[in-house]
Amino acid sequence: MAGEGLRGKTALITGAARRIGRETALALAAEGANIVVHYHRSEEEAQSLLGELRERGVSGWPVRADFGQPSEYESLIARAREAAGGLDILVNNASIFPSDDLETITWENLAANVQVNAWVPFVLSREFARQVGEGKIINLLDTRTAGYDWSHVSYLLSKHLLGALTRMTAYRYAPGIAVNAVAPGLILPPPGKDESYLERLKDTVLLHRHGEPEDVAQAVVFLAKSDYLVGEVIYVDGGRHLMEPGDGSHPDK
Repeated sequence: MAGEGLRGKTALITGAARRIGRETALALAAEGANIVVHYHRSEEEAQSLLGELRERGVSGWPVRADFGQPSEYESLIARAREAAGGLDILVNNASIFPSDDLETITWENLAANVQVNAWVPFVLSREFARQVGEGKIINLLDTRTAGYDWSHVSYLLSKHLLGALTRMTAYRYAPGIAVNAVAPGLILPPPGKDESYLERLKDTVLLHRHGEPEDVAQAVVFLAKSDYLVGEVIYVDGGRHLMEPGDGSHPDK
């Protein structure tokens, strides 16, 4: 892709209708990429995004899949290819973020996090490798994996698994497919929280401010355009990952 940008390429973004997924779709569209918009329940937001994509002069297609249903996520790559006529980029963005700790974690909670946050991205990556054979895969990790997050244990463990799968698939799928990752930090408040959440924690990062969804989206664009990066993780976290080893505890309470 070096030298030609992303014009005419097609990206499938999971969880594209909202939050970081939406900004990533718009950022890739600004580079000329067409977007397959995966959503589960956010149909209204997905349709709104598709309208914005058309206004930017690129094509977009909605594809629904429940990541709790194997028949739906196992067929997602094939359905995306059928809708768009091909795929060049896969962005594994969708995830869940429930709260639990070492006292309350259950197998059911852990299994649910692993399924959505790690297993489904791996299945999609494997199907991308089988059906497409060349292109870019970009996984969304989390800066919390540099230390511990005592308030979201199931989530943290699932992201560690996705990190390991990122490295393994980067090794196995090269040279045709370049697998990399982006690890966001303090970007958006979790569902149910407001801006005060970000303000309370902004001094826990080296830059003493929170980031924006566009910061993550631009890192995804960079990896999508790069021709010589494989198995890398870009931390978009204002330096928070450098502080995690201090006491190993993420300050999210």
